[in-house]
Amino acid sequence: MKQAYEQSFGAAKVVTGSAHILDTGKSKILIDCGMFQGVNEHLNYAPLGFDPREIEALIITHGHLDHVGRIPLLYKYGFRGKVFAHPATFDIAKIVLLDSAKLQEEEYQTRYKKAQRRGKEKFVKKPLYTRDEVKKIFKQMNKKYIDYNKKYKITKDIKATFKDAGHILGSSFVEIEFENFGIPKNIVFSGDLGNKNNDILPKPQKGKIADALFIESTYGDRNHKSFEESKVEFKKTIVETLLSGGNVIIPTFAIERAQQILCILKEMSIEGSLPKDAKVILDSPMANKVTAVYRKWNKLLRKNCQKYKHHPFEFPQLNLIKDVEESKKINNIIRGAVIIAGSGMCNGGRILHHLKHRIWNPKNTILFVGYQAKGTLGRDIIDGAKFIKIFHEEIIVRAKIVTINGFSAHADQKELLEWMSEFKKLDRIFLIHGEYDKQIVFKSVIKNFFNKKAHIVNLGEKIYL
Repeated sequence: MKQAYEQSFGAAKVVTGSAHILDTGKSKILIDCGMFQGVNEHLNYAPLGFDPREIEALIITHGHLDHVGRIPLLYKYGFRGKVFAHPATFDIAKIVLLDSAKLQEEEYQTRYKKAQRRGKEKFVKKPLYTRDEVKKIFKQMNKKYIDYNKKYKITKDIKATFKDAGHILGSSFVEIEFENFGIPKNIVFSGDLGNKNNDILPKPQKGKIADALFIESTYGDRNHKSFEESKVEFKKTIVETLLSGGNVIIPTFAIERAQQILCILKEMSIEGSLPKDAKVILDSPMANKVTAVYRKWNKLLRKNCQKYKHHPFEFPQLNLIKDVEESKKINNIIRGAVIIAGSGMCNGGRILHHLKHRIWNPKNTILFVGYQAKGTLGRDIIDGAKFIKIFHEEIIVRAKIVTINGFSAHADQKELLEWMSEFKKLDRIFLIHGEYDKQIVFKSVIKNFFNKKAHIVNLGEKIYL
């Protein structure tokens, strides 16, 4: 028998690419297998760093692309183990992976055509996976549906309890139990912890015992504005822009953020603060599908959303765009529209077309309500770019740029510390899923708050448990 260890093959000194192996000496499991995004996208084409055939089970904490995006590669390279997740997570992960495959296929076709004209088509990278491959994987996947607060046997020596992380629908943090050399071990993986002040999902549940805690640190360096303050600022921005003859463009993530924004706009419509002639346009097929999943799992939502039963996010002024032709017609709207589209970081999707047609006009507002990773177009815009390039066209940025951070689906520094302080036992702390400069700040704060040293995990580093 050997000493147990954890090894991260993503989300180490970066936010994306979550993939964490736990080797107990008797069995080996993987927690998440996400895609790298932003400046680290090239790493998706690098070797995984481990042999998927050795993995007995995969635990999925939630359905975001940076936690599920490389799962098809596991199957390509031989993984055939059990997969544990909340059923809502399986629903969302399938939508996310099919969308990812579609974007990859479209990008490949575009690049291939251009390369053909230069005689260099053989150098074009193929998609990591296709939609057909994703569908096939979901058919063969050995799914194990979990429920919160129940203990499950993962392998012959590993048991795990899943608890609601309050991040997105079906999200979990995982308390893992096993023995190493006869000594009981309790290892906790936080997944992504939710902002307790959102108005859609319950706040994260409490953890119990952690001999080692692997905790996300996305916002470990700062605190969000209060949710109520952010909601007031959001409503003010919407109303002022619409009344001054402009449009509001909101790049948004299809999961959680889109539903949260619709929830607030529905509230505005009901209370009468949204101008009566305003149109709210959800131009995101993926967000439409995810919203249907949120309706299906209505019982997981907060009470204020549950009261709407089968339509927690719909209202008369909402227009759901179903196809590309409908999307193109949005360009003809001169004023009075709130346009919600993906991707949330502006690195693809229909939002690029709306930015191309709107960001040069000073009457319009580009309203950012989510995290913008380094290397994305969204990050460039909020960092003050004077010109941006979309579809090889240089466009001046004249629209008002507004960023509201209080809607984050991630816990902030204060909430992370509060959540950690609720453990009955908290021994070693390891920081994952965060940009390195943010982690340095969080490490210092943890030292002052708990008088404990936290370790910032390196890619591929073995953490002996």
